[in-house]
Amino acid sequence: MTHSEVLLSKNLVNEFKTCTQLQYNGKLNIKSSKGSQWTFYYRLGRIVWATGGTHPFRRWRRHMAQNCPQIDVDKLLLRSQDVSIDYWDYRLLEIFYKKQKIQREQIQSIAESTIAELLFDLALQGNFASITCNRSQEVILETPMSFTSAEMSVKHMQDSWKTWSAAGLANFSPNLAPILRRPEQLQQMVSLSVYKNFVNLINGKFTLLDLAVKMKQSVLPLTRSLLPYILKGIIELVEVPDMPLVVTEVNNKPATTQPKKLNAPLVACVDDSPQVCKMLEDIITSNGLRFIKIQDAVQALPTLIQDKPDLIFLDLIMPVASGYEICTQLRRISAFANTPVIILTGSDGLLDRVRAKVVGSTDFITKPVAPDKVMSIIRKYLPTLSVPIEKNKANV
Repeated sequence: MTHSEVLLSKNLVNEFKTCTQLQYNGKLNIKSSKGSQWTFYYRLGRIVWATGGTHPFRRWRRHMAQNCPQIDVDKLLLRSQDVSIDYWDYRLLEIFYKKQKIQREQIQSIAESTIAELLFDLALQGNFASITCNRSQEVILETPMSFTSAEMSVKHMQDSWKTWSAAGLANFSPNLAPILRRPEQLQQMVSLSVYKNFVNLINGKFTLLDLAVKMKQSVLPLTRSLLPYILKGIIELVEVPDMPLVVTEVNNKPATTQPKKLNAPLVACVDDSPQVCKMLEDIITSNGLRFIKIQDAVQALPTLIQDKPDLIFLDLIMPVASGYEICTQLRRISAFANTPVIILTGSDGLLDRVRAKVVGSTDFITKPVAPDKVMSIIRKYLPTLSVPIEKNKANV
């Protein structure tokens, strides 16, 4: 089978169709045997966003430069949590929209381009690796700005891939960066103005997709025009790293306290009782740790995903969602596979302990919470993190 004949596997195409037919809400996660990942976010059976693939930050920068040139992405004041969630790119667009810095039409254009680019990336890498996929509803985008037909997107990708292959580019990824290897030979072949453009742009810093945006043309004719030089060894295509956004930690505390604040472990408490949350907060913060409380069980999962605490205290009995259910959902998320989850309960029954272990909890602590018990648990499960113990012992 030739490259031009190899597209997405039938099973994967059927998975896209199934999501549409089910009017699915949630994520379609796709992984390759070589470690690449793509995530397509669905709302009512249509794709509203996509993340992952090669160079997610470069991709976002390109689409912002094309569609929102008024925003200088390198001057954004971003916190680490702004770019820590999987759909950070979409979240930033939502923030810009709410602040009236961009229009809905701009988000639609970025979403459609992002989805198309990721599908193409998936098709390209799928040629050289086996692909697996699964659905999960741990994240559902509640306010989508764009609804894209998966069927039309896959069809567009297949047409683009056939055109790319027919141009003799099946073995080349648009995420590679061209670099000039034989400038003397090139100088003999082209005019001085063309040569100067080559030297300025073909420097191994910009991918083919980046260059297409800079030169305001499609990536296909650009790559096709470079192909003769690539085949002669005058230009080489090389892999380049992603270009993450600049993250600035904003802290109003005095400079002397900032390092402790940034390095201290973050402990979360999910409990509908204000008294329990307050007691834990007093114990934990007095020992130099950071603390977040979540009293609404419905908000527990999205808040934990966003803040990624180092250790979680989780109440067993809560309205709407129990500690068992939340712990089960957490363990299905790779980021929380090894996070210590400590069950809080008013009972010390064997049945509760067994069930808590079954759903993946790490340990068990009974109420009322006592400072020595709390800090003993934290020291036990966060041994590699800088928990200031001796200094604050008098406060416990």
